[in-house]
Amino acid sequence: MADIHDKEVDQISGVETTGHEWDGLKELNNPLPKWWLYLFYVTIAWAVIYWVLYPSWPLISSYTTGVLGSNQRAEALAALEEGIAGRSEFADKIVATSLEDISKDQQLLQFAMANGKAAFGDNCAPCHGNGGTGAEGYPNLQDDTWIWGGTLDDIHTTLLYGIRSDHEDTRIGDMPSFGKDELLDKEEVAQVSNFVASRAGLETKDGVDLAAGETLYVDNCAACHGDNLEGIQEVGAPSLMSASYLYGKTLEDITAQVHTARNGVMPPWVDRLDEATVKSLAVYVHAFGGGQ
Repeated sequence: MADIHDKEVDQISGVETTGHEWDGLKELNNPLPKWWLYLFYVTIAWAVIYWVLYPSWPLISSYTTGVLGSNQRAEALAALEEGIAGRSEFADKIVATSLEDISKDQQLLQFAMANGKAAFGDNCAPCHGNGGTGAEGYPNLQDDTWIWGGTLDDIHTTLLYGIRSDHEDTRIGDMPSFGKDELLDKEEVAQVSNFVASRAGLETKDGVDLAAGETLYVDNCAACHGDNLEGIQEVGAPSLMSASYLYGKTLEDITAQVHTARNGVMPPWVDRLDEATVKSLAVYVHAFGGGQ
């Protein structure tokens, strides 16, 4: 590399070089564009002005507050308090208004839907999906198959106390594990499972005694699921004739559930969310279209 003081004028451009050279390439001493320099100077001036006007420099236990005394944290907290105050007005009205009457008040309904949507996304969507379409083991909230009822009051009660939760007022409807607990033997499990599948319009195995399966159903299942497999909401027993099965709708799925029952748990929200939010959630979920 040439000496830094060994400068010359480039023969092609007529510009003096800086004296730097790499592999035969010489650096030209082109000045920066004036607009760029002016802009750079402006940013320096702005930085100095900002340091004077606004909080900027950290100190040992505090920071410089600036001439204007601006505090974005205080401004953000003030805006938050203002939002809470505005929300509180509608929240108090939600609490004081019945679920049926909320839908009749356009302002309350709009607030409940917005509040419910936010709460659903934070608390319910991980299990039931963003649109309430459900998944295996988690009910679809858009269809008309409601294990515990789909009215506004039913949904509200389920939200408050949950299903098989640790709350004293929770709804409990446990299905026995007929095979695992040896309430039925392997052949009987197959018979009752095939009978249920046949009534639901599903494919069954050849050679299975469906009449024996019907007798087993009447003796062991009808008390909860009904004589016609229509389900009984009062005890949380789903319809076995519906289009959606919570744990899958194949003969293998039915057999697995009869053998070893899966009893899902929904947490209670009465102690986790405020009353206005729970009611908003009930209105929002009911509005999915599957409510009764």
